[in-house]
Amino acid sequence: MLQFQPPGFGQRAIATSLGVVAYYTAVASPWCNQAIAASTRPTLLFLHSLGGGSSAYEWSKLYPAFAADFRIVAPDLIGWGQSTHLAKDYRAADYLTLIAELIEALGSPPAAVFASSLTAGLLVRLAVQRPELFRQLILICPSGYSDFGVDYRQGISAQLARLPRLDQLIYRLGAANELAVRSVLQQFLFANPGRVTPEMVSAFLCSAQQLNADYAALASLRGDLCFDLARYIPQLTVPTVVVWGEKAWFSTLATGKRLARLNPTAINAFHLVPDAGVLPHLEVPEAVVSLLKADLF
Repeated sequence: MLQFQPPGFGQRAIATSLGVVAYYTAVASPWCNQAIAASTRPTLLFLHSLGGGSSAYEWSKLYPAFAADFRIVAPDLIGWGQSTHLAKDYRAADYLTLIAELIEALGSPPAAVFASSLTAGLLVRLAVQRPELFRQLILICPSGYSDFGVDYRQGISAQLARLPRLDQLIYRLGAANELAVRSVLQQFLFANPGRVTPEMVSAFLCSAQQLNADYAALASLRGDLCFDLARYIPQLTVPTVVVWGEKAWFSTLATGKRLARLNPTAINAFHLVPDAGVLPHLEVPEAVVSLLKADLF
């Protein structure tokens, strides 16, 4: 999926206990001078969400803004994009292990880590367990999708996705074709459907159609990775910035503010992005960049 990356970014790989992780980083013009000295600069790690078609592409409109001052690492997580796709039932523990190994493999902890949605929620759990890995967290609409006892797993979508054979049909019709990808982006992920571009649809579709991509996506759809993030937020000690799309559909702004109030000591900034959905960093990246420039350290 290198074809969807910004100019000057290339693909590299890291071996982990769960498989090979493909990641994207600056390697050539217009970043060539900075890329040569990348190992001397602080690392920014960008972790994408865990919905059908997700990949590092999700962050590709945002991280070039930071490439002159930071070493950018944007991986496709296991089961997504061009990383190893395991034919297994994924669990939250798999991603906690994977993220920890990625940070250790980069050789520059503590790291500043960006993450969105359910991945951002998992990142909070890891930061509670191993705060020494992190310099700072930048979380976009973090959620465990069972927050404050409102359990996603009780919903009709999660229950239907647990039915044998029907789950594969749901994936093919709901995530692995162009019409479905465009519909999900326009109706559920973006506040303004007109901001969805053909490139976005192609990138999400390319990831969704990878061999065995359905295993990770269906684990997410079934709710196998869900948990109550409200249990972990109060234990967080790593300095954290939260960004929330005003019109986020899956996890509302009201829920985001409620989560942030659980730990005003660690969560030292809460930014609202007007007229944006759950992926403001893809929908209106320039707005998110302007909000975060002063918060990174």
